[in-house]
Amino acid sequence: MTENLPAEIDRIALLFRDKLGLRGGDIGRVVRRARYRVPRRIRRKAERLATAAPILAHPRLRMTLDHAALARAATDVGAYLDGVDPADRRKGWWLGMLGALAFNLLLFGALLVVFLRWKGLL
Repeated sequence: MTENLPAEIDRIALLFRDKLGLRGGDIGRVVRRARYRVPRRIRRKAERLATAAPILAHPRLRMTLDHAALARAATDVGAYLDGVDPADRRKGWWLGMLGALAFNLLLFGALLVVFLRWKGLL
């Protein structure tokens, strides 16, 4: 897995772009933009991969990294992103928006009734 780690990090950056709709070139930028869209433990592992990505390009500094921990982090982040369904995320966003709109309309109607009763028009 240590030979495939840079390719795995690139695949994870592509998954962030495809599954979460994030723009950005490298993994560092994509992880920063994914701030609240992923759970904290996944975000921390992705941040660890983002900090390790430039070090992996250097032949001597590469030896200072914990490749087993990075491989586990890449596996965990990749497994989480593979399970994300973009269509379900869009549907959930629209349902949340419609629920907030319905609540606001009900609240406005209740306040209107209270106001009209207070003024004696109802």
